[in-house]
Amino acid sequence: MKGLVKFLITGYQKWISPAFAPRCKYYPSCSNYALTAITRFGIRGVAMALWRLVRCNPWSYGGVDYVPERKITPSRLEVAN
Repeated sequence: MKGLVKFLITGYQKWISPAFAPRCKYYPSCSNYALTAITRFGIRGVAMALWRLVRCNPWSYGGVDYVPERKITPSRLEVAN
């Protein structure tokens, strides 16, 4: 599923987005944000991307909004022997 969503976003970036003038209020663009979020967080990244789209509206100020770094918890660390 993650690959399909990333494929659809990449297709949007290559074929649909160039047909319109750039007018994104945020940096990075919503599609770049979505790709990064999905790569880092998987299905949770899809929710983050959808929340970003909800925030992108005529009444928002926009600005710089990077995807948060993935926190490393002790349970995610691998012990090397």
